[in-house]
Amino acid sequence: MSSKRWWVVCLLSLGMVIAYSDRVNLTIALPDMVKGIQMDKAEQGLALSAFFWTYTIFQIPAGMLVDRFGVRLLYTAGFLLWSVGSAATMFTRGLADLVTLRLLVGTGESVVTSSSLYYIRKHFQEKERGFAVGLYMTGTKLGPAVGLPMAALLIQQVGWQAMFGLLGLGSLLWLIPWLLWVRRSDPAAQGLVVAAKTDPNERTGLLDALKSPLMWGVIIGTYCYMYFVYYCMTWMPRYFQEQHGMSLQETSWFSGMSFGGMALVAAVSGWWADKLIAKGGDPVRVRKAFTIAGFVIASTQTISVYTHSETLMIFFTVASLCGLGLATANYWALTQTLLPGALPVAIQNTAANLAGVVAPWLSGWLIKQTGSFDAPIKTIGFWLVLGVAAYGFLVQRKFAPRTAMAQGGAPQAAGAVASPGAKR
Repeated sequence: MSSKRWWVVCLLSLGMVIAYSDRVNLTIALPDMVKGIQMDKAEQGLALSAFFWTYTIFQIPAGMLVDRFGVRLLYTAGFLLWSVGSAATMFTRGLADLVTLRLLVGTGESVVTSSSLYYIRKHFQEKERGFAVGLYMTGTKLGPAVGLPMAALLIQQVGWQAMFGLLGLGSLLWLIPWLLWVRRSDPAAQGLVVAAKTDPNERTGLLDALKSPLMWGVIIGTYCYMYFVYYCMTWMPRYFQEQHGMSLQETSWFSGMSFGGMALVAAVSGWWADKLIAKGGDPVRVRKAFTIAGFVIASTQTISVYTHSETLMIFFTVASLCGLGLATANYWALTQTLLPGALPVAIQNTAANLAGVVAPWLSGWLIKQTGSFDAPIKTIGFWLVLGVAAYGFLVQRKFAPRTAMAQGGAPQAAGAVASPGAKR
């Protein structure tokens, strides 16, 4: 059981790679799609944004369902829905079809984060949870890196219709190890009745969470973190091209290095924090220290506005995103330490995706109004400083809801045997 849980984390990370690939494949396909399906720029933007409507709206309901029914059933249903929805895009004949299918993909993927982190919390003790989360989160960085070139290659070889069909249906193979490795008797797959018998404090209620300053600190901090990430995903390549005159190849290399470095730092910092906790470090203090350090290093991107050295501008742009990786695993693990259950993760992920709605639009508007990237970069500095304040003053153990576990989030032992009422 001990080794299998690590394999499941790797599988969850691969699931995130697949999910992110299905999010970005439309971006690559649209130029070819509009040759046969008439869509203007505004309609293309509508199609690209449709995924986030349902993905964001269903975060909290998905978290509540995971708390009630466990991860096996919900993740399986969600994976089937988004894979089939993505594959069915090959039959799209107009904007209405495309928007409907993207809404289905967003609905299916809404269960991913809450399910995955719920599994990790059920199977990993505090002293090893950071590395598990870091390993899982690498999928969010590798997904675009793998998905964009793969979609482009398939479109070039077999066309956009076949690309959607092959990627959508081919990804269903992921379900085979998932259903084999995560059994109904698995602690993370058990529903409300079983969980209630094993530990009444394993979940945080919606009202308890929203009344807590701790939850609002997590919401604000997560929004600030993801604002920077979504800026980098949408505008950093343009920054390299327009500010520094880089070619498309150079832009791809520097952007990929930034996200690749962030993924590496995320995994290493999660492992490092775990080691400190295993040696007796307080979990909340250790994970908060890594989180705040990541925010502070990320804010150094603002220095690029005040220097005329092109080398320093590029250095701070790349290093700031890599440095944010110190926070990646630890700020998600910290939420599970102080706010048990899938619902707080769902609330946190809702805040993350609100940043995905705001950051690309606000950054573009600021660039249009000012004619440069200075204003959006300064805005990032503001948000990151606010994130430091949120984690410094609001994310504290004393603000944890009364339903939070007294031990500071120690999970049920990995491989715990289900209660007699569990289905097998």
